[in-house]
Amino acid sequence: MKPTDLRGILRYIPQFRRETFVISVDGAVVADDNFANLLLDVAVLRSLNIQVVLAHGAAAQIADLAARRSVSPSNLDGAGVTDDDTFDLAVAAANRLTHEILEKLSAQDLRAAWCNCVTAHPLGIIQGVDHQHTGKVERVDAEMLGKLLNDGIVPVIPPLGFDGEGSSFRLNSDAAARIVAEALGAVKLIYLTNADGLTTRDGLLRQIQGSELDSLLAAEDHGIDEGQLSKARQAALACKNGIPRAHIVNGCVNEGLLTEVFSNEGIGTLVFANEYRAIRPARRKDIGSILNLTQDSVASAELVERTRDEIEINLQDYFIYEIDDNPVACVALHLNEGESSAELAYLCVNPSHENQGIGTRMAMFVENAARERGARKLITVSAQTFNFFVKRGFEEASPDELPTERRKIYDDSGRNSKVLTKELS
Repeated sequence: MKPTDLRGILRYIPQFRRETFVISVDGAVVADDNFANLLLDVAVLRSLNIQVVLAHGAAAQIADLAARRSVSPSNLDGAGVTDDDTFDLAVAAANRLTHEILEKLSAQDLRAAWCNCVTAHPLGIIQGVDHQHTGKVERVDAEMLGKLLNDGIVPVIPPLGFDGEGSSFRLNSDAAARIVAEALGAVKLIYLTNADGLTTRDGLLRQIQGSELDSLLAAEDHGIDEGQLSKARQAALACKNGIPRAHIVNGCVNEGLLTEVFSNEGIGTLVFANEYRAIRPARRKDIGSILNLTQDSVASAELVERTRDEIEINLQDYFIYEIDDNPVACVALHLNEGESSAELAYLCVNPSHENQGIGTRMAMFVENAARERGARKLITVSAQTFNFFVKRGFEEASPDELPTERRKIYDDSGRNSKVLTKELS
């Protein structure tokens, strides 16, 4: 099932209804052919009663306008010095882009408005350098934005701020969006860029805790792509300041926004403020999820099929690994009555979440739980994934290690699986 299918979306609605998303769109994304599709995604969010604020940058438009006017801009992203010529370019590009976004939102039957809700003051002189027309957000008029949102209007916020005395300042759109999100108590801050997310030397970062990202950024050899540093810093800061989730997503991918919001795996980088993953005992309502999670592994003979009734009878033995309240892995811990051993069984991870350490985490959880319950040995039976267990300290053993009743089930299956054991200290 595609994550953008209705059933895939419906499970998230109670979680996000009447909540606020602040979406920050790079100028390059607005200029992309996919922007019209992106606004369709915004229309979907609004139809689900999710409040949306759109902030935007204008670096691509400033660069284009500078080339046409034969002007050399002092800074493109609003974080450095903004001289007189660059300020003129920034105002012209930002105002034109805001107008274009309003036009395209109207074409989607979305009510939208530009508002002077961001008060700014000069960034000033930093390390001896006068940043001239570059500003810093001083205050966000959350009351004004709240009234617009409650009336079903999408506020559009350009990378400009005003000081209340007739002066304007150029802002870094990443920072402005983050501060707006904090002022509104948004549940999501979403950066839409023309990159796939945060990339290091090891490839795309799919998910990282805000504090971990902070530590990574502090390292000289962090390896994060230069073009994404601003978003990385703002995402980490947002999580520190109370925003539960920040996303960095390729806004040029069709349905990328909906896929990021309405699926566990997403397509970009998720920066989260707390441990959003949890292992918990399975409940009766999870039986369907367990059957769905394991159906492919059963079909490939990796796991032995278990019926709904079989799972329900031993439901107290099953555990679920969930991400944002959605099960993505399961495992069972069977205590062998009258024995000093326990069995790790039915370990399965959703293919979309493989290679993220979830299987290891589930195995470690079962090992610790078995130890706490008095088991001195952990047993597992595997037909195809025995290397996974060997790497985690299990050793191949004889089927004679299995308790009598379990040995009979093993023999009757005819699978000739490997038996592995691990001593628990």
